[in-house]
Amino acid sequence: MIQRHSATTLTIQIAALAIVASLTAAASAQTEDRSQAKSADKKTTAEKQTPEEQPPAENPPTKSKDKTDPPSAPRAAKKTGEKAEPKLTDPPGLLRLNKKGGLWIDPKRKYVVVDGRVSLRRGTLEMFACPKQTKEHESIIAVDALASHIHAALLAVGAKQGKPVAFNPKYKPATGQTIEVHVIWLDKDGKKKSARAQEWIRSTETGKQLKYPFVFAGSSFWDDELDGQKIRRYSGDGGDLICVSNFPSATLDLPVESSDANSALLYEAFTERIPQKGTRVRLVLIPQSKKPAKKAAPAEEPARND
Repeated sequence: MIQRHSATTLTIQIAALAIVASLTAAASAQTEDRSQAKSADKKTTAEKQTPEEQPPAENPPTKSKDKTDPPSAPRAAKKTGEKAEPKLTDPPGLLRLNKKGGLWIDPKRKYVVVDGRVSLRRGTLEMFACPKQTKEHESIIAVDALASHIHAALLAVGAKQGKPVAFNPKYKPATGQTIEVHVIWLDKDGKKKSARAQEWIRSTETGKQLKYPFVFAGSSFWDDELDGQKIRRYSGDGGDLICVSNFPSATLDLPVESSDANSALLYEAFTERIPQKGTRVRLVLIPQSKKPAKKAAPAEEPARND
């Protein structure tokens, strides 16, 4: 826990939390609307059923529809002597931006940290990372934060937002500050490992790893009309966080043309380099200057290039 903050650090923290709060409002409203709708549907169904027709208290597990990568095996009770899953500890000295899940910023060194899990090791990709419970079937990592919150965190550390990709009247690639993305995880022996996001992605044509950077395109907002009221939604919260196919809704995108058509996807998971599905991972997002990096950012204390 941080004991002391400078005036500048506190100002940045307050600004970041204010941005997160404003972007959270729409997402919270959306979640509440869905929960109320589900509760109403369940109540209506229960009222129509006779006692004999009502389902048992616990439904049997369903089979996974993910054909690209088998689901993680269920976690059985730990046996005596069995190693516990290696767990990344909270990053020291950073400012947490959400109560649930893992999202932090380092106001001094200007980077964002977000936790998640490996969701896919094999198959074609539209994203490198998505918010959990969105597009795990086509994303290597599912993170424990909304895309809108990560957008706010990037703004809080000074990242410059550009514009999402445009297709009409002609193609214009996404723009914005380059964001270096690093992945940190622990192997089965608890040893810390790290890689650039590009090392986990390869071309479906050449088999070589992704050579392009990610840029802070910034996604977009849209108005959802519900009961005569307009609710502001952040498009990236639907799953398009760090994309390898071009989407106008992408928070981070490639600055080159990359199809989102299933028959023409350009990238796939670099299976041999990705740890077991379900592995806890940590993403470090580092806004880059135009100057080339002198050396790769270290795994434990990544630093922004100045």
